[in-house]
Amino acid sequence: MSSPPLSGIRIVEFAGIGPGPFAGMMLADHGAEVIRIDRPARGGGLTIDAQDSLLRSRKSIGLDLKNPASIAAVRRIVKSADAIIEGFRPGVMERLGLGPEVLLADNPRLVYGRMTGWGQTGPMASEPGHDINYIAISGALHALGRKDEKPTPPVNLVGDFGGGGMFLAFGMLAALLHARATGEGQVVDAAMTDGSAVLMSMMWSFRAMGRWSDARGTNLLDTAAHFYDTYETKDGRFISLGAIEPQFYAEFRKVMGLTDEKWAAQMDARQWPALKDELTARFREKTRDEWVTAFDGHEVCFAPVLGFDEAWAHPHNRARGTFVEAGGVRQPAPAPRYSKSPTVAPVMAGERQDAAILGELGFDAAEIAALITPEAASRTGT
Repeated sequence: MSSPPLSGIRIVEFAGIGPGPFAGMMLADHGAEVIRIDRPARGGGLTIDAQDSLLRSRKSIGLDLKNPASIAAVRRIVKSADAIIEGFRPGVMERLGLGPEVLLADNPRLVYGRMTGWGQTGPMASEPGHDINYIAISGALHALGRKDEKPTPPVNLVGDFGGGGMFLAFGMLAALLHARATGEGQVVDAAMTDGSAVLMSMMWSFRAMGRWSDARGTNLLDTAAHFYDTYETKDGRFISLGAIEPQFYAEFRKVMGLTDEKWAAQMDARQWPALKDELTARFREKTRDEWVTAFDGHEVCFAPVLGFDEAWAHPHNRARGTFVEAGGVRQPAPAPRYSKSPTVAPVMAGERQDAAILGELGFDAAEIAALITPEAASRTGT
């Protein structure tokens, strides 16, 4: 069997939350050696994030970045790395003495991945914020919600993970290919504002074609259409319907027994509210699983809306191995899959092995003691 596709790539990840760890997880899932620079170990050395799947499948070293010896150690480690990931506010890494000018001078081939909400430049670059704020100014949040209701944040999917961590991982891989071809490293400035804007590309295109209204809940794909929405069922659960294409819509009508001519004008938006009201009542006549049985074998673009445990147990997900369990934690499996290369089976963070990992990186016993022993650290300037 071949190696995972990113085998041989070493990445240093500075501990953070949300999109940075998500990018590190993706890269580790596909074979990169990711060394996480964490805060010094507490108590007996057990990580406090042993159930966090975003931290899976990488090594972790506890270093105090207020300690000059730790800063020197980080620079030494980064010299052997292909890339780094950091998610601090602009200027923090520079103040630590670990900015791009310093680390690229040490390692000219280095890909320096920077994950922020607003980006490294611009009038809002130094302001605090969260996912909801970043997708607000990109225009993405405005489009999410039902007619005449306020915008609905899609948890952290659009900013932190889709527009943030995933774009950072993509940008770093592009820069790594460039570095291998040219020997030149560079900074990857990944901003959640930029990434979430790119995720809206299709809607911007529809708008340019006159096929998208700025008013929420009035468009084909944003819950206005009766054939593209979720519906509550008799048992208080939900189904999803996406019968856009004529052949799927025709089959949908067949299953539901919608023979009246009014259902034929599928794309007449003026009829959508009344047709949706009728479907709302119809779907409440049966339970969710009864509707699943009714639609089984029909090409309609239909699926039940599943909760966490139901998604874990669904036959399709089970057949594909969409979810795995590692360290007693259920979680999504690495994706995508490859025809020849395996991905990495998730391993949860556990007891820290700072000394062993530093030894693998070429530090001798005295150097390791100075970095991980509190008394020694205090003498070196903590």
